[in-house]
This record gives sequence, structure tokens and C-alpha cells, in this order.
Amino acid sequence: MSKKIGFIGAGNMATAIIGGLLGNKLKSAEDILVFDLDEAKLSDMAEKGIASTATGSELVKRSDIIVLAVKPQNYDEVLSEIKIAADENKIFVTIAAGISIEYVRKGLEKNCPAVRVMPNTPLLLGKGATAMCRSENIKDEDFDEVYNMFALSGEVAILPEEQMNAVIAVNGSSPAYVYLFAKSMVDYAVSVGIDRDTALRLVCKTFEGSAEMLRSGNAAPEELIQRVCSKGGTTIEAMNVLNERNVPQAIIDAMAACTRRAGELSK
Repeated sequence: MSKKIGFIGAGNMATAIIGGLLGNKLKSAEDILVFDLDEAKLSDMAEKGIASTATGSELVKRSDIIVLAVKPQNYDEVLSEIKIAADENKIFVTIAAGISIEYVRKGLEKNCPAVRVMPNTPLLLGKGATAMCRSENIKDEDFDEVYNMFALSGEVAILPEEQMNAVIAVNGSSPAYVYLFAKSMVDYAVSVGIDRDTALRLVCKTFEGSAEMLRSGNAAPEELIQRVCSKGGTTIEAMNVLNERNVPQAIIDAMAACTRRAGELSK
């Protein structure tokens, strides 16, 4: 019998996961339920043939796998409301930054099987980068089902839970760093008279190609940098400025701040 998957929260990430489930034919619309306070989001789901429930507790009762797709700040309220419907046959999936398996179990007051997941927004395009870990009491076939929910829409890495706060800086929050770099590059191009759309196309293709160079595994990032930095050339001048401004260390410091905040959210 196919397991029914319920989503508490029907925002962008839930929409991306559901899109992957339907698009990859892992589930049919009849196998999915949603609950959200936003009627417009529920209406969008209804157009896909996905039913909604009146409460989070009802969704938990009717679902086998429950994806908690709400902001970290809302977890206490949600867990308090649904704990009456939870039992140790239900599988809970937390996708919020800083929210651990133990946090969910404590809120539910039950030792439910659980998976902690850190996806990122490119999941919306089937290009996600997801990290996850599992509780000790989840069955392999149940974990595999959760794994496939994300693996069919991108890359998945399985980590020990003690690394899950740190990995948020690596894949969860990191699209914002890329967008910031892209924005700066495009802003410079516009400042010297290059059309914005043209600049953005060139920047995006450069990112795509650079990612493929890294993915090929033929050279480490340091070697790839050196290949572009000809002695006395233009690239080395740019890199000199970035190093003088200590940009590499600033990135590391920013990632450390991200990890610290994840720890704060879990308390």
C-alpha cells in the first residue's frame, strides 16, 4: 500500500518537493495531503488535485509521512497542535534550519521515526542540493522513500546529525552567496555600459560552466583558480583585490555565523 505523505505548510519548499513527487511519478496527487493557514496556497494545491485538511492534527492522522514545512519559529506551535495525533508509526520529516530530530520528538512527546533534511531553493528547478540524516529507529524502506523525495530533484548527501547545522552554510543558505556575487558582477557590467540582460546571461553561463569544471573532478578549486590567473594578466589583478580585502575569510566568517544561528534556533 502506497504511503500517504502530508505537508504541514504549503510554501515554496513544499511546492518544490510536491512538484518532484508528481513530476517523477513517485506519488500521485491522491497520495498527498496539505495543511496551511493560507487559503490561496491550498487553492493552488487543489488545482493539482491535492486535497487539504482543516487542521494539522487531521493531516497527521491521515498521513504516514509528515513533512514539517514551516519556519523554525513556528515549530513549537505546530508540534504542540499535532502531538495528539502523532504515534510511533508516523514518520516525521523536518526541513527547517536548526530543527533537530530530538527537537521534533520532544515537541511531539513521542519517539517517532524521523528524518532531518536541509534542502535548498534550486529544488524548485529539479537542481537541489540536499543534506539529510536519519533517526536510529526508522526502517530502511521508509528512509529510502524520504531520500527519493529529494534525490529525484537533485543531489543528496547523507551526514551524521552533528554536521547538520554546519551544512546549512554549505548548501541551504549558500544560494544567497551566489546571488550576491552574481548581482555584484552584473552591477559592475551595467556601470560600464553593458546591457543588464546580456551581463546576466554571461554571468549565469559562467557559473554553470565553472560548476561543471568543479564537478568533473579533474582539478581541485585551487588549481582551477591558478589556471585562470596568468602571471601579469587581468584575472590575477582581480584576485589580488579580493585577497587584499580578505574576501575568502569573509566568506568563511559568514558561513560560521550561519552555523551559529542554526544552533540558536535549535534551543
